[in-house]
Amino acid sequence: MGQASPAGVGPALPDPFLHPFNIAGRARLAYSRCIVRLRTVRAVLQALAAATVLSLRATPLLAQSATPAPPASSPGGASTGGAPTEAASTEAGAEPSSGDGARVEDAPAAVSEARAGEEENEEALRPRPPPLHVEYAQYGVALTTELNLDAGAACTEKVSGFEPCILGSGGGILIRGGYRSPGPWYFGGSYEFTKMDSSNLYRLGIFQQLRAEMRYLPDLGYRLSPYFSAGLGGVAYGNEWGAETGGAVLTLGAGAELEISRLTVIGLSAGYRPVLLAGWTDTAGYRRRTAIAQFFGLELMIEVRTELGRR
Repeated sequence: MGQASPAGVGPALPDPFLHPFNIAGRARLAYSRCIVRLRTVRAVLQALAAATVLSLRATPLLAQSATPAPPASSPGGASTGGAPTEAASTEAGAEPSSGDGARVEDAPAAVSEARAGEEENEEALRPRPPPLHVEYAQYGVALTTELNLDAGAACTEKVSGFEPCILGSGGGILIRGGYRSPGPWYFGGSYEFTKMDSSNLYRLGIFQQLRAEMRYLPDLGYRLSPYFSAGLGGVAYGNEWGAETGGAVLTLGAGAELEISRLTVIGLSAGYRPVLLAGWTDTAGYRRRTAIAQFFGLELMIEVRTELGRR
């Protein structure tokens, strides 16, 4: 169909855009352009997918190459590691399965765990370093108990009359100080005074001891350390810090000390103490013969250390 031309122009011309062939051609052109655009989008998406896959494959391989594997080979001479085979198959174009990818990703973690286990085993088998050779001055106080096992001739029963025992059990305080060597030895001295049960013959019967002592402390590697002790000294006994008689004392014992810090220890010890006392006449007029009394001593102590030097 054509349109009427204006007057004086001429006959009406047909509209070319309304021709059936032109409409079909425009439709084919639009369809072709749409196909080209779809193919372009598809190509871009395929390129992105390929780049993502390559990056995912390269990440575990780079991590494995950054962690050197221990040299190991199978009896046939082939390498025991699985990563090179994975890389070769990837380069050849084969798609690794999900299990193979998991093994490749877990390989560095397995190597790290194996090395940690080897280091722990070496640390356990490695000998402990020697202790620091430190010298200390060690001193402290203790609560003591003297249990009378046998008073000996100092307290004898009389057939003709009653004679009270002047030497019983008691408790007191001990002051100690000494030198702790870098090895297992301790050498020092102690002063102990004990209020004894004197059967009221003394107002305040004080049994005093002044001893030289030594300890042997084996190093077991723990905070709690047992020890053996020995000592020798003199004693004095009388009313209100007096010395009406005296003698010698020998002590043999054992104990344990616990380090609550590097410079503070607490401990408990027990010992057997035979005491030789010279004969004397007490304040009540009773004659006491020379005797060997036997005591069992207990000590609950706390001691501190002062570092003297290292060697």
